[in-house]
Amino acid sequence: QVQLVESGGGLVQAGGSLRLSCAASGRTFSSYIMGWFRQAPGKEREFVAAISWSGGSTYSADSVKGRFTISKDNAKNTVYLQMNSLKLDDTAVYYCATSLRSYSGTGYRQPYEYSYWGQGTQVTVAS
Repeated sequence: QVQLVESGGGLVQAGGSLRLSCAASGRTFSSYIMGWFRQAPGKEREFVAAISWSGGSTYSADSVKGRFTISKDNAKNTVYLQMNSLKLDDTAVYYCATSLRSYSGTGYRQPYEYSYWGQGTQVTVAS
């Protein structure tokens, strides 16, 4: 089992920044990839970004490239999502998740590739 706890969400004005954190505990050695997803009301869960624990390979959705950056601190078992230039469309509940898969044909963009999920943190971007 891997436990994930997100933090850092909140209310921010459009154009502002937030940094989300995801602390992992438990059998983290079995985890290969950490990812961030988001889900807005009435919409499907959407891939945002992912990073490998080992080599640091990263994957990002086109919608956030150039604005969001995913990073990690292996010593703290924590993954971060730095979100800059936030837009109204970024409003959603943000979830971190971990994949046990060492290979993905989708770039780890599909929720079914992830085995453990956090409880989510709300990000609201206001005009």
